[in-house]
Amino acid sequence: MKMHGLGNDFVVIDTRNQAFASTNLLGETLADRRFGIGYDQLVLIEDSKVAYAKLVFFNADGSKSATCGNATRCVGRYFLDQENTTGLNLETERGLLECLDAGNGLCSVNMGFPFLDWNNIPLAEGMETLELPLEGRPCAVGMGNPHCVFFGPENENSDIEVLGPKMENHPLFPERTNVEVVCFMPKRDEIRVRVWERGVGITKASGSGACAAAVATIRRQHTSNRVKVKLDGGYLDIHWKGDGVWMTGPTSQVYTGVFSKEFQEMVIGP
Repeated sequence: MKMHGLGNDFVVIDTRNQAFASTNLLGETLADRRFGIGYDQLVLIEDSKVAYAKLVFFNADGSKSATCGNATRCVGRYFLDQENTTGLNLETERGLLECLDAGNGLCSVNMGFPFLDWNNIPLAEGMETLELPLEGRPCAVGMGNPHCVFFGPENENSDIEVLGPKMENHPLFPERTNVEVVCFMPKRDEIRVRVWERGVGITKASGSGACAAAVATIRRQHTSNRVKVKLDGGYLDIHWKGDGVWMTGPTSQVYTGVFSKEFQEMVIGP
């Protein structure tokens, strides 16, 4: 299936009833928007003993990710509709994520508690994460994947094209990092965020990135604990509550397809 959340797009493959080899060549070819389908993340659905299903995530460059908020919300919405239910849990490397029907075609996912300690994000050495000792004094947040959040001027222009590739491979982040630039909007509890995803580049949106940006602005007391996040592809509602960081937004299933025999033989073998 091809899905997207605010233009943050995914190829989703259900492996529960069929064998599937997630070779690097398949990921690299499938991710190519000319020779394959194209995606920001590849999502494999697997059987789970503790949840409705298990999700495994890969970035466009083939690297693995413990979580992907928009993809979880998309697949969660699909399962909610399929089972005609209002809630279910999905297993990820990040942990069990609860998905709820939020009405009007929206889906909410509890992304869990943010990691705020340097060793859990992780960073390469011990330090205060609210303001890192780097130019721009960014904030580090872990949402199952690492994030480096910068604060820009009060407009919608940002230096994500420069900061993204510069910070993704910074030695302070042993697992690389996602990068967000936050710009403040006229309304106090609304922010503008642009995202650079590790292993992908600039994306239209990022669920975990929106969560990390909201957590950073809340920690710095710029907003209340509920934040409206404007991304390149649209809006997400982020609410840091007592049981975790809840993300709510729209999803879209673009199509369902079948790999041709020629494509399968090319990337997997006969």
